[in-house]
Amino acid sequence: MPQSVDRALDLLDAVAAAAEPVTAKALARQLDCGLSTVYDLLGSLTERGHLSRTAAGYTLGYRVPALHQDFQRQLRVDERVHEVLLRLRRSSGADVFFSTYRDGEIAVLDGAAGPESAFSVGQDTAAHATAHGRALLAALPAATRRQYLAAGGMRARTARTITTPDRLERELRRVRRNGIAVEREEAASGMACIAVPVPLRPGAPTTLTAVSAALPVKDFARLRAPLTEALRREVAALG
Repeated sequence: MPQSVDRALDLLDAVAAAAEPVTAKALARQLDCGLSTVYDLLGSLTERGHLSRTAAGYTLGYRVPALHQDFQRQLRVDERVHEVLLRLRRSSGADVFFSTYRDGEIAVLDGAAGPESAFSVGQDTAAHATAHGRALLAALPAATRRQYLAAGGMRARTARTITTPDRLERELRRVRRNGIAVEREEAASGMACIAVPVPLRPGAPTTLTAVSAALPVKDFARLRAPLTEALRREVAALG
């Protein structure tokens, strides 16, 4: 990749990760890049709408939501899916997500969550630890699953994360048997998650998808049963 393109993408990622508007000087220091180069790249990104310049610094631009909408359209995430997520969010208060396995990757494509959510839309690099990841991994052929896990590893996200293939396989057998994946504080401390795979319709594309809900572990015992029932009901309607 040309260095200028690489730098521009680094800038975009840095602005996206910032909690507030970030100045050009701060970006130059963070990326160890010359200030004049940073200004040139920021100008191009701003002109194309990927960034916006404010009095306090740079923020993501209005082009970013449009790109996300295009991303969802290409992956066929329709309004029906988003309505399901919003309905589950309103009824349960949980952070709710729609995920998929496609072309060797697991990713969260859409969500309805609070601003302090422990999870977010994007590629999942710890599918062995997340409920939605396990729901999708359980549906894969064994050879494909082994290849996926070997490529990404099974890094511990918390002290409770399953990090050995044998233990994970036992857990995935339980997922297939029960039709639901559950994890408690394996992906994020203080959080528990439930996921249900979306059934494949006859004649439909064989893309594997799942809907998951995350909530504080302190509320898990009380809300697990009604939340599981709601997830099963909504997912059945999507299939």
